[in-house]
Amino acid sequence: MARKESKVGEGQRLKTSLQWLIAVAALSSSWQALADWSALNMTKGVTAISREVYDLHMLIFTICVVIGVLVFGVMIWSMLVHRKSLGHKPATFSHSTKLEYAWTIIPIFILIGMAVPATSTLRDMYDASGADIDIEVRGYQWKWQYTYLSDDPTQEVKFISSLLTPPDEYYNRTPKREHYLADVDNPLVIPINKRVRFLVTSNDVIHSWWVPDFAVKKDAIPGFVHEAWAVVEEPGIYRGKCTELCGKDHGFMPIVVKAVEQAEYESWLAMKQQEALQVYETVGKTWTMAELMETGEQVYTQACQSCHQANGQGIPPAFPSLVGQGLAIGPIDAHIDIVVNGKAGSAMQAFAAQLNPAEIAAVVTYERNAWGNNVGDLVQPRAVNALISSEE
Repeated sequence: MARKESKVGEGQRLKTSLQWLIAVAALSSSWQALADWSALNMTKGVTAISREVYDLHMLIFTICVVIGVLVFGVMIWSMLVHRKSLGHKPATFSHSTKLEYAWTIIPIFILIGMAVPATSTLRDMYDASGADIDIEVRGYQWKWQYTYLSDDPTQEVKFISSLLTPPDEYYNRTPKREHYLADVDNPLVIPINKRVRFLVTSNDVIHSWWVPDFAVKKDAIPGFVHEAWAVVEEPGIYRGKCTELCGKDHGFMPIVVKAVEQAEYESWLAMKQQEALQVYETVGKTWTMAELMETGEQVYTQACQSCHQANGQGIPPAFPSLVGQGLAIGPIDAHIDIVVNGKAGSAMQAFAAQLNPAEIAAVVTYERNAWGNNVGDLVQPRAVNALISSEE
């Protein structure tokens, strides 16, 4: 009788083991069929430090998988093979001192083994010294400002990078383009094989500058400057985004970095420096109403439209209408002042550091003469420049 029960028990164990193997095989095949590992895994990147981060990630991930398979494998095997239905009785011991020593000492060595490469990688990530180019990255709601720092202030290049996707696309009025919500009007341009240091900060709320291909992700906090660096080895366009919930248009704050050969970078930099010189020269000239309206519409689309809407009606009460009421038809000095300095306690930010005097003059002129306002006022850039200079 006992031999018969023993054979039945062995048969049951064999059947259970086969069922377990079949289940594991089915899960494995399902995973391979459904999952694209390259899409699920961390981005390997195009810089030496990004590959170092990737290798560290894979090392730690592999260690965790091995530990998980061993621990859960032993647990599942024990529960299946030693369950009561197969006639097994529970053990009577309360603890094992040797086992407790083992599962305390072994994890300590595992953690030390993980800490050594992790510390080396973190040290490399935080060492931003020896940079060939310094670029200030400043977050605004909801755009990025890039300043190429130079010992000669007249050689500094500064520009705003804003979302290029028009509102008609994200309101589903027109078909979406290829890089929906991921294109900007002015990408950050850097040369390949040069050590670029990013000085990340913010002018209003907390943002976060993240480019996965560079293994760079730094919080942009008002009053603080965080360093990051990258040496891009391959020309191309690399995209990122703000990864901090920074307000209603958080999803409309992409990052585009264009890595180019040194000769192309120098040509682009010279062009930008010439553009900056032209801006300073245009501040002193007298603009016509047509010139101001044309430029003002472009500035309004990039800087103001997301809050005040394309038709100027806004989204009251947070974003008031500019049509036939308020500052747009009130005293012109107050209108210029709020664009230059913003309004404390509201979503209206100061644009003095984001727009040049010509752009501010143009957008104020546009708002006072668009959508049927027709106030007739015309603001010259030199008047805005004088106001900004008097406040500095």
